Amino acid sequence: MSITSADICKAADTLTGFVGFNRKLGKYIVRFSEDSFGMDVPDGSITPASEFVWVAKAGQVMTLSRECLQILLDQNINDRLNLCDTLLVYLRRTDLPEISAERLRL
Repeated sequence: MSITSADICKAADTLTGFVGFNRKLGKYIVRFSEDSFGMDVPDGSITPASEFVWVAKAGQVMTLSRECLQILLDQNINDRLNLCDTLLVYLRRTDLPEISAERLRL
């Protein structure tokens, strides 16, 4: 079975949880409710994981960031995040450029 860029984008859109930057620790952390972040995480930094992995490039074009996916992988909660094998393959394939796609917000 081959994995296409469309499969990878679809998998990224199914990520669950919220990512926020913890000022005290100086790193990103994941929670599964926006309300479960403490005072050390500013509200403006809390983003759904499925949006956190996309980085704005130009206009509505965004890049699926391996760096952001790695931050999620480092949390060691792949099943809860829904960080599936398709995304893990994308992370490993550093010989290929990151995926850029036009994303429309609904």
